[in-house]
Amino acid sequence: MYRLAASRLSHLKGHGRTLGATRLAASSAAATKPASGGLFSWLGGSFSSLPPLDTPLAGVALPDPLPDRVEPSKTKISTLPNGLKIASETSSNPAASIGLYLDCGSLYETPMSSGASHLLERMAFKSTANRSHFRIVREVEAIGGNVGASASREQMGYTFDALKTYVPQMIELLVDCVRNPVFLDWEVNEELRKVKAELGELSNNPQGLLLEAIHSAGYSGALANPLLAPESALNRLDGSILEEFVSENYTASRMVLAASGVEHEELLSVAEPLLSDLPSVAHPGEPKSVYVGGDFRRQGESGGAHVAIAFEVPGGWQQEKDAIVLTVLQMLMGGGGSFSAGGPGKGMHSRLYLRVLNEYQQIQSFSAFNSIFNNTGLFGICASTSSDFVAKAVDIAAKELIAIASPGQVSQVQLNRAKESTKSAVLMNLESRMIASEDIGRQILTYGERKPVEQFLKAVDGITLNDITRISQKIISSPLTMASYGDVINVPSYESVNRKFHAK
Repeated sequence: MYRLAASRLSHLKGHGRTLGATRLAASSAAATKPASGGLFSWLGGSFSSLPPLDTPLAGVALPDPLPDRVEPSKTKISTLPNGLKIASETSSNPAASIGLYLDCGSLYETPMSSGASHLLERMAFKSTANRSHFRIVREVEAIGGNVGASASREQMGYTFDALKTYVPQMIELLVDCVRNPVFLDWEVNEELRKVKAELGELSNNPQGLLLEAIHSAGYSGALANPLLAPESALNRLDGSILEEFVSENYTASRMVLAASGVEHEELLSVAEPLLSDLPSVAHPGEPKSVYVGGDFRRQGESGGAHVAIAFEVPGGWQQEKDAIVLTVLQMLMGGGGSFSAGGPGKGMHSRLYLRVLNEYQQIQSFSAFNSIFNNTGLFGICASTSSDFVAKAVDIAAKELIAIASPGQVSQVQLNRAKESTKSAVLMNLESRMIASEDIGRQILTYGERKPVEQFLKAVDGITLNDITRISQKIISSPLTMASYGDVINVPSYESVNRKFHAK
């Protein structure tokens, strides 16, 4: 990213020197040319009386020129004696984004605590041992800040975004809300009612239902745990279960405080006294998950049929090269909705859009997706169509996945476009300080460090057509996972779809 920006800057500076020289020559010529009279001469006098534009102005001090290359801000990481990591990068932005990220999610739930991560996400920034919820809201509003929380299967995050001048207040409030929640009964019950209402509206979000179903069908073990609190858990979850889950999982060795736009020394000086007394507990290790493949079907009232087919991505983020190839592969296949609007930047150049959505008007949406974890992941295609066309849609999805794994089916032009789209998407996302802060925290949880963006760009540039074929063949050789929702009576059987891949 920084080399690209620097090269563009140098390119513009080169043009600037040429343009400046041309303008200077023109101005000098104008200054020495006798006045020809006319309106401007009558209004302002003769042009010949003006000094050349290269004459220094008295009393004006010009700033030093910018360097040819601006060094990117480096991510600095400090580890406290209890194992907690504090990381940051500076920026010229007047605002800062700070987040506490934890190696904790539905992956670590037990049958008793099922749904705790989902409820904790909703209970973020509620009453603590030191503040009421009302006070927290007023303190955040007083500095014009924004707070948020997110829960996933492997990680959780609590974020605070505000002006840099309020960094000490941001850190103190953020740490208090994560470390000292009290889970008042009335607040927990209120959020449980909201979760119940949210689950009742899931039928309006078939894509979300499919992603949940594809995990429960594809995995045996921890990754099969639902990310959304199941209805059966709503009558069991309470403050005591949340307290126990937090005390077991919110430990120093599984926590990263990450910031974008904050000087590291300032972050460390404020955060260390607030976090150094967290218990130093050895990480218990990630609960075991095994990919097995399978089928999930649910008759629903949603109009039409919604179906997803997926395969395992062995190695997950720990197999970094394969994960990057998979990211490019998803961009290459692309897809979207039949009512997508916009130009190439909206994905309308992708294979699934050109080969499927433009050809079959019966399909409402058709897109590639991936869901990558530390040691495994899923890659596949999800589609929405009418009940009488769903069998054909599944057949098309299978053909597209088989085609991408066949040598010679992807052109170099398509791959180059996908590579450039991937790089631009990542770089534009990292322009957001909130995403940059999240990237720091989540990478340190996964890798123990933050890998330079130049390393990612170099890896993307090095991807070849053979890499695309290799990873695609590796994926579809694993057992098939299917999930369908809606009017599923015409969805093909699991066995018939599986034969399309493994008969090859």
